[in-house]
Amino acid sequence: MFATRFAPSPTGRLHKGHAFSALTAWSAAKAEDGRFVLRIEDIDPTRCRPEFEAGIYEDLAWLGLDWETPVRRQSEHLADYAAVGEALRARGLLYRCFRTRKEILDAIGDAPHGPAEAARPGPHPAEEEARLLAEERPFAWRLSLDRAKAALGGAAWEALSFVEEGAGPNGETGLVKARPETAGDVVLARKDAGAAYHLAVTHDDALQGISHVIRGQDLFEATNIQRLIQALMGWPAPVYRHHRLLTGPDGRRYAKRDRSATLSELRADGLTPEALKAELGF
Repeated sequence: MFATRFAPSPTGRLHKGHAFSALTAWSAAKAEDGRFVLRIEDIDPTRCRPEFEAGIYEDLAWLGLDWETPVRRQSEHLADYAAVGEALRARGLLYRCFRTRKEILDAIGDAPHGPAEAARPGPHPAEEEARLLAEERPFAWRLSLDRAKAALGGAAWEALSFVEEGAGPNGETGLVKARPETAGDVVLARKDAGAAYHLAVTHDDALQGISHVIRGQDLFEATNIQRLIQALMGWPAPVYRHHRLLTGPDGRRYAKRDRSATLSELRADGLTPEALKAELGF
């Protein structure tokens, strides 16, 4: 059965770009007489706020969208993601990394063969790791691409791909070869903060039976590492449909960090949902 989702993080109020993405997914589900799932991706406790989550429900209802209930809130299922991390660790696919974000960024700047090389720092020597553990230093669990490739086998690694029904930033469409090496050894969990985005989102897409991932082109590159996680865990591969990014009059895409006008502000100024949907092409 056709099933897709809209999965915002409650780190701010929704803007026009969110509305475009939500309407794109919701309309696709309605056209296929399928399922539309709303998921709240709130695994970052430092940035997520209850008032922003309430705003998501308010804004989507104002747009006229409906969705399955109950809504899955990722913060209520951290044990599920921890179990996946433990399964990957038990297979030797993860390693502890004590390097700070600044150290990784500095290494990227100095890497002779580009950022992908520096984003694969590799495990610390055993003695150094033991010392850092004894000092109770914070660390992240990184997915080793080398070990993942060995676990899958060379043929499966080379065959790793996904179906793109939309288009990537460079026009990628159809059967696209996945290139997880472009992401480096991504962080899948942290000692003190639980699961990271790639692990949680792939787990939930599989759990919720998502057949089509419909989202903006800014997340196209994330598909590479997410396909690898799906293959390692034996999870089904959804069809992907990346859509264009909505931009404002200045040509820049709408973003929370740029303080784009929110749907609640536009609503207060008198904008109707019918007018917004017409403006967005729905």
